Amino acid sequence: MTALRVPIFPLNTVLFPGGLLPLRVFEARYMDMSRDCLRHDRPFGVCLIREGKEVGAPATPEPVGCLARITDWDMHQLGLLHLTTLGGRRFRILSSEASAQGLVSADVELLPPEEAVALPARFAPCARLLELVVADQEQPVFAEPYRFDDAAWVSYRVSEVLPLPPATKQGLLELPDSLSRLEVLLRFIQQRGVVAG
Repeated sequence: MTALRVPIFPLNTVLFPGGLLPLRVFEARYMDMSRDCLRHDRPFGVCLIREGKEVGAPATPEPVGCLARITDWDMHQLGLLHLTTLGGRRFRILSSEASAQGLVSADVELLPPEEAVALPARFAPCARLLELVVADQEQPVFAEPYRFDDAAWVSYRVSEVLPLPPATKQGLLELPDSLSRLEVLLRFIQQRGVVAG
């Protein structure tokens, strides 16, 4: 598979395919990265931080991340860029390097997109949880269209909304198929009594 070269934005959060991620950008390296991505209509990679911090010296990212495409931006005050991004394909980092400015760039291989699978009936509580989230929020928390009957879409959205540690969310991102992910999520929902039934 041909490697793709992308800038990496290491964060203390996990982005899933199809997920919305608002970002506030103020460091010069990420301002430049955002401008370049907007100019060339290119994505950047979002990875959970394995070691280090979001600000300052380049952080060490987890090897599996998710592409992010900027869908909207504004700058209400000088030096602070507000981005709306949408998660794309998952990827695995093959090699990476940091520029003098501290921006990490990586050669990545795209992981296969998950097959479209109808949501099995036993995972109905997962879809019900998402319906409750949508009904409860005034602002959209998910990108449309909503696909409550699609196993991959449901598994990614539930992974986003449950109060799980970042390392657990990273493990869910790395799982190769949506049904395995849903099994983990359903156990959590049932143990915590998040939704009835």
